[in-house]
Amino acid sequence: MAYIWSVIPLSRYLTVFFSAGGTTARAARAVAGAVDADLFEIRPAVSYTAADLNWNNPASRTSVEMNDEACRPELASAEVPDLTEYDAVFVGFPIWWYVEPRIVDSFLDRCSLEGVKLIPFATSGGSGISQAESRLRALYPQADWRGGRLIKRGGEAAWAAEAVK
Repeated sequence: MAYIWSVIPLSRYLTVFFSAGGTTARAARAVAGAVDADLFEIRPAVSYTAADLNWNNPASRTSVEMNDEACRPELASAEVPDLTEYDAVFVGFPIWWYVEPRIVDSFLDRCSLEGVKLIPFATSGGSGISQAESRLRALYPQADWRGGRLIKRGGEAAWAAEAVK
C-alpha cells in the first residue's frame, strides 16, 4: 500500500511593535507567544528620552512629531521584514494623541502591504484604538486591515489566538 504525504504549510505570523516605555513590548511578547509569531521591534534611530515623551511640553520631540502629519522619524535599521511572507501581521504601538506614533508610519511606509493581513493592537492609559485604526486604514488602504484591540492587562493571548482564525 502506498502512502501519499501532503505537506500543509503552517500558518506563519509576525508581531511588529514599537514601545517607548516597555508596556507595548510586554503586550507584543504575549501576543507573539499566543500564536507562535516571529517578533520584530520597530526602533527609532534616536531613542526617545523621558523629556521627549513629555506630552505636556509642546516643544517635546513627540509633541512636535505628532503635530506634523508628514513626520516620519528615522528607523534604526533600513532592514524591515517582508510582511508578504506571513499569513497575518500584528502591529502594536502605544496610543499617542489618539493615534499610532509616527515611527510606526515610518516602518509601514517601507513595507510592501498589498493584501497583507494587518491586525493592530495598542496600549494606552486612557485612549481607545478607533482613531488609530481609522488613520491606518486611510494611510495604507492597500493592506487588509482587521479589527484591532486596545490591550489592557491580560487577555492578549486569547484575543490574539481568536484574531488569526
